[in-house]
Amino acid sequence: MRLIDLSVPIATGMPVYPGDPRVTVAPALSATDDGVNVLHLDMGSQSGTHVDAPFHIDDTLPTLDRLPLERFWGPAVVVDARGAGPRTPLGPSLFDGRLRAGTIVLVATGWSRHWGTDAYPAHPYLTPEAAELLVAAGIRTVGIDALSVDTTPADDFPAHRILCGAHAVIAENLTGLDPLLDAQSAGEPIEVSLLPLRLPAADGAPVRAVARVG
Repeated sequence: MRLIDLSVPIATGMPVYPGDPRVTVAPALSATDDGVNVLHLDMGSQSGTHVDAPFHIDDTLPTLDRLPLERFWGPAVVVDARGAGPRTPLGPSLFDGRLRAGTIVLVATGWSRHWGTDAYPAHPYLTPEAAELLVAAGIRTVGIDALSVDTTPADDFPAHRILCGAHAVIAENLTGLDPLLDAQSAGEPIEVSLLPLRLPAADGAPVRAVARVG
């Protein structure tokens, strides 16, 4: 058994979705002057590797704390979309024969290699038809190694609306999915933890996403 970190580091000036709060990490207290080291964190709820609650796109949908913990931890299937180019729509055919109700589906686009560059927002994205297929198959947790499951920037968020409308959780800005594809090809089981910070009535929260392989 081995653990694989699927999270980007939280750091000052890290990439965020256009219009989201910028991230700042700075010393608040120091062991030299105050007896302890404490950081001051200034960031939005959608910063870094994070999960979206359905409330993120609709005030009438469940907030983060109203979702069962099972949405954030369980067996995972990784779908290989690494051949997709910039702003490529990912349709239902990508998921043929891969979906099992109750599993966490991770979409590996390989776009995390562009993290911190101007190319990162030009990621592949889910079509509404793909989102509808996932919901119909009983999938309630979907992750992607990109800035969003929809296009960036966007005037509308159809994949978000469909998934969140089914009370599904969306994980974004994952990284390091390549080893999971290798493990899956070798027949090894994969379990993923996407447990968020416990923020009452929140639209989402950063996570330390971790996979357990084997």
